[in-house]
Amino acid sequence: MDTFITKTNSKKPRVAASSYLNSAPLIWSFQHGSHRHAVELVTDTAPARCADLLSRGEVEAALVPIIEYQRIRNIQIVPDVCVGSHSAVRSVVLVSRFDDLTKIRKVALDVSSRTSQALIRIIFREFLGFEPEWKSSSPDVHAMMENNDAALVIGDPGMTIPFDDLRVFDLAGVWHSFTGTGFVFAMWMVADSAARSVGALNFSRVRDEGLENIELIIDQYEKQLCLSRPEISDYLTDNIAFQIDAKLAKGMQLYFELAAKHELIETNKPISFLAS
Repeated sequence: MDTFITKTNSKKPRVAASSYLNSAPLIWSFQHGSHRHAVELVTDTAPARCADLLSRGEVEAALVPIIEYQRIRNIQIVPDVCVGSHSAVRSVVLVSRFDDLTKIRKVALDVSSRTSQALIRIIFREFLGFEPEWKSSSPDVHAMMENNDAALVIGDPGMTIPFDDLRVFDLAGVWHSFTGTGFVFAMWMVADSAARSVGALNFSRVRDEGLENIELIIDQYEKQLCLSRPEISDYLTDNIAFQIDAKLAKGMQLYFELAAKHELIETNKPISFLAS
């Protein structure tokens, strides 16, 4: 179900982000901290729908799957801040009955993500040399596995579903094993028309304040997720990278190049960063 945004007379920028755990440090300050009156924040939406809200002009900025930078016109990327991983990410996984990726022939794809859908296609086409049959699905792993060999699941469901006897392939880990680079899953993106108003926001400071209050974030999500406090802490401090470095930037550029090579995007446009 799409999220509908009611336009108001407020001059505050409208900003969308998912409510997944991996987004929490990037929006905590907007919700509870020193930036809580700076924006109109929409959080009841999935990453893919954040991209739709931005592309339709219903918000001025959104935390968007990185592949959508190449698909949405007239947008810019906020520099420095990201949701990425240098290796194992834990929350973007392919679960399968097989312990060997080369045996997989049918894959159910979580409709909640677009970056990860492109990533799994690249992994099979570019690195494994073949392509299974794809089927889009809601993120219900049991239903996804009924008639498929594997299922792509992202976000909190990817960390909390009971895997039983399924083999779990961490996609950031698979990407790293083939490329030696990190992987960027999402970044803040801003409509060109809102560059001036949104450019006044310090997204790096928003992130830093969130990370400074990581214990409060853990308090919140410990009640929501079937994960222990140490598991949540390790995920936010070890698995997820919230700041771009050279390896993440290299991985993002390679991802765009391979997405263009395999016709998952029309062109690989140069990255335009939002000026502060």
